[in-house]
Amino acid sequence: MVCCAMHLYGQYCPVARAAEILADRWTLLIVRELLADVDHFNELERGLPGISRSLLAERLRLLVSTGVAERRAAEPGRRVEYRLTPAGRDLQRVIEVLGDWGAHWAFGDPRPNELDPIVLLWWMRRRGCLDRLTKRRVLQFEFQGLPRTYWLLLEPAEASVCLQNPGFQIDLLVHADMAAFYRVWLGRLTLSQAMATGHLRIEGSPSDVRSFPHWFAWSPMAERVRAASTSQQVAAADL
Repeated sequence: MVCCAMHLYGQYCPVARAAEILADRWTLLIVRELLADVDHFNELERGLPGISRSLLAERLRLLVSTGVAERRAAEPGRRVEYRLTPAGRDLQRVIEVLGDWGAHWAFGDPRPNELDPIVLLWWMRRRGCLDRLTKRRVLQFEFQGLPRTYWLLLEPAEASVCLQNPGFQIDLLVHADMAAFYRVWLGRLTLSQAMATGHLRIEGSPSDVRSFPHWFAWSPMAERVRAASTSQQVAAADL
């Protein structure tokens, strides 16, 4: 079935057919989120700041109509879920190849409009290693130049981003330059490098400060970014 929102190239070519489904703005990022098992509309919207709700709905309809995703009707009291089909899951290798290429050829330091504290904490929430926790952990974040404070609540059963103080004892207080923290998250800078240069400071008990890096799996793209940076450094040294 052809979705009315789909741009048709009029070329009988597998690349053209794939581009008709995936090349529209936001579509691949929606697939990226679905591959991370983000399956509810509101959660997808939180991970994609800048997309309108109407455009997100349109892109999801396209993915469903083309067999890339499926919409599961909500049972009474439950939300609608979007899940990738086998065709959609097969896009994991496309995302990985794009990530490798982007890390090597198109990835530098973050632009100012890419620095969003809520998105960063939302990513951290999703990548929390909750199975390593035996009790609640509360992290308070203060980003340089921003007037407000943010909290990340990690519990063995779930993690939450809080815009108001959750009312529990703070285990770690993180002071950070947001651009530097993004670079740490994406693998362009190590945690120790950020702390040594004063771009990141963590206050708390010595054991919690030591454990902090192990509370998260960090970005799924971090390994690719580190590998690309190493490759670029080797290439530069050979010149």
